[in-house]
Amino acid sequence: MSEFKFPTEEVDLPSKGLLYPKDNPLSSGKVEIKYMTAKEEDILTNQSFIQKGTVLDKLLQSLLINKDIKTEDLFVGDKNALFVAARILGYGKEYKVTIAGKSETIDLTELENKPIDEELFSKGVNKFTYKLENTGTVLEFKLLNGHDEKKIERELSGLKKITPNSSPELTTRLKHVLLSVDGKEETKDIRDFVDNYFLARDARAFRQYVSDLSPDVNMEYALEGGEVVTVPIGLNFFWPDA
Repeated sequence: MSEFKFPTEEVDLPSKGLLYPKDNPLSSGKVEIKYMTAKEEDILTNQSFIQKGTVLDKLLQSLLINKDIKTEDLFVGDKNALFVAARILGYGKEYKVTIAGKSETIDLTELENKPIDEELFSKGVNKFTYKLENTGTVLEFKLLNGHDEKKIERELSGLKKITPNSSPELTTRLKHVLLSVDGKEETKDIRDFVDNYFLARDARAFRQYVSDLSPDVNMEYALEGGEVVTVPIGLNFFWPDA
């Protein structure tokens, strides 16, 4: 029997590949994925994957044509772009949602990559600088990829076991984002700064700057009535019956 050829599509990454090392295939700024099949529907309904919270990563890994690419290497915004493309290829552009009891249809092809200021990026280097307005402290930071997100999840899970009623997600994420504080790169110095010296107003402005800088898909969508909603990505995004 001759080999059956699956149709594929090339997806433009919001980062344009600028965040990845030159020897990483993601540095091209484009990723080829195949159309979803019944195999991917099996992944979407795999209860083990769902319970572990790995189902969407398993789905994406299955769709990647270049198996040298690992989902953990992807930055969040680039992963979102691949999820949107996979959903359109698998089930079409129309995404039906219920908002305030009313059925709405979102055209996923209208979601576009956020424009980025390429002058702020150095090819293959994931390091940026920000000066805090109120204290003048200079921060070096990075954008988070899948490896970083898993480290944060593990740390938060461990903290939850120690202090069940605490919710230190904001400070934990900051500790993983920062690379140095006024030139100090030691982990203990970074964590001490976040816990004791990072003013709330500075932290909020910094988080906004990181959000604005981060390549991503603009997931905001204007409904017919003018209301703007944020399109969520979860199991139902791919398969309402999942």
